[in-house]
Amino acid sequence: MIRKIIHIDQEKCNGCGACAKACHEGAIGMVNGKAQLLRDDYCDGLGDCLPACPTGAITFVVREALPYDEKAVLANKNKQRHVGCMGHQARRFERSPHVEQSYKPTSQLLQWPCQIKLVPTNAPYFDNAKLLIAADCTAYAYANMHQEFMRGKITLIGCPKLDGVDYSEKLTEIIKNNNIESVTVVRMEVPCCGGLEMAAKKALQNSGKFIPWQIVTISIDGNII
Repeated sequence: MIRKIIHIDQEKCNGCGACAKACHEGAIGMVNGKAQLLRDDYCDGLGDCLPACPTGAITFVVREALPYDEKAVLANKNKQRHVGCMGHQARRFERSPHVEQSYKPTSQLLQWPCQIKLVPTNAPYFDNAKLLIAADCTAYAYANMHQEFMRGKITLIGCPKLDGVDYSEKLTEIIKNNNIESVTVVRMEVPCCGGLEMAAKKALQNSGKFIPWQIVTISIDGNII
């Protein structure tokens, strides 16, 4: 049928995810760091997502589309209520570049997700990014992790021993397909963290790019070695 439905301009979308959150019907999702209309029959054409978009990427169009299916939307809502997870929804956070003098520490995480296994290989927050690749344990061992290492960087975390994967292939895609300015690897002194360091070095080599990089090692008692 011909009806009014939303259209998302992929060039204007910055991947903030605000429209996906505003869509009560679940018609919009984040795919490779960009908002997409997942199903025509989930979109009621009312446009609750339009005012939520900060870049004006969403507009109305009139085109051939499946009719709005309220029963399918309700069924999907019930399903998501039980199994829904925000782990894959790409988000970008605005943080102050200055150290705030406060008794309450301020998070310096700039994006979500941050797990290497979950992060997309191409997202707007990778553009001109300084990349931090950190072992999971470093944030607990090193007290000033946020201000000293995470501030101003896109943070990717992982543990090669627990995940049981070689991160080099995914890190290669991230570095190759995005304009990465620098790479900092923060690892623990324990041997299993060597897998993270090797994966980062292999990714830098395989990307074919010459990017400034450094390795920082944290001792198990929380000091920089």
